Amino acid sequence: MENNGSALICAENHLFDIAKEGYTNLLPSNKMHSKAPGDTKQMIASRRRFLESGYYDIFSSAINEQLIPLFSGNIKLLDVGCGEGYYTSRLKEAFEKNNIKVDVAGFDISKFAVKAASKKYNGIEFAVASAFEIPVKDSFCDCLINVFAPIVPDELRRVIKMGGYMLIAVPTENHLMGLKELVYDEPYKNEVKDTYYEGFDFVKRVSVKENIELNSAELISDLFSMTPYYWKTSVEGSQRVAQASHLSTEIGFDLLIYRAI
Repeated sequence: MENNGSALICAENHLFDIAKEGYTNLLPSNKMHSKAPGDTKQMIASRRRFLESGYYDIFSSAINEQLIPLFSGNIKLLDVGCGEGYYTSRLKEAFEKNNIKVDVAGFDISKFAVKAASKKYNGIEFAVASAFEIPVKDSFCDCLINVFAPIVPDELRRVIKMGGYMLIAVPTENHLMGLKELVYDEPYKNEVKDTYYEGFDFVKRVSVKENIELNSAELISDLFSMTPYYWKTSVEGSQRVAQASHLSTEIGFDLLIYRAI
């Protein structure tokens, strides 16, 4: 696509306006399953407040520490399901601090997430788009990250260069178990398995875990609102969250690293 300053123009002369915040909506209306797919404005605001409280810094730092040694020179980074840009921006900063020039793009299906990301973080190309049809050309990126976003193996392999690295973050077995015990009558553990994708060599799994204590009703509410449990918790479970003033829980990411072949 060509950028004319106010819009992106594809080879067939379709125009995609650039919003005043700097992002572009590349999700066709016929691909939307609802009027506003993805996380809501409330969920995005909750996620930003919680992430900026620092409780998930351990995960962001681990992602950066795993990826930085794999690259040198100039690279292209793509964040699939970037949300409000927290992991994207911190990884960009980490690369630059290590003298690695990086061009960064991120997309999410939630317009509210992308709008929030564009307003806060400069120097990153953000777009509204779907992980099932990634709007970038073949072999676009050297580095690809996917943090709790839908995994579409064929699309991921299509957009990454041969020899490039992909990092997928998934929850560990007991991630947020304390929160589940609060909202569910029968809390369940997350499934943990090694997954192999065609076109990738599996490099390693890195587990990052910690126990956290939340002593604020607002923080507990924000954590709940930024998770999938927000959509599927009973009225009674939601009421228990609203009434809680203390939460102790394990948090954990498994970082799965792959090399494109």
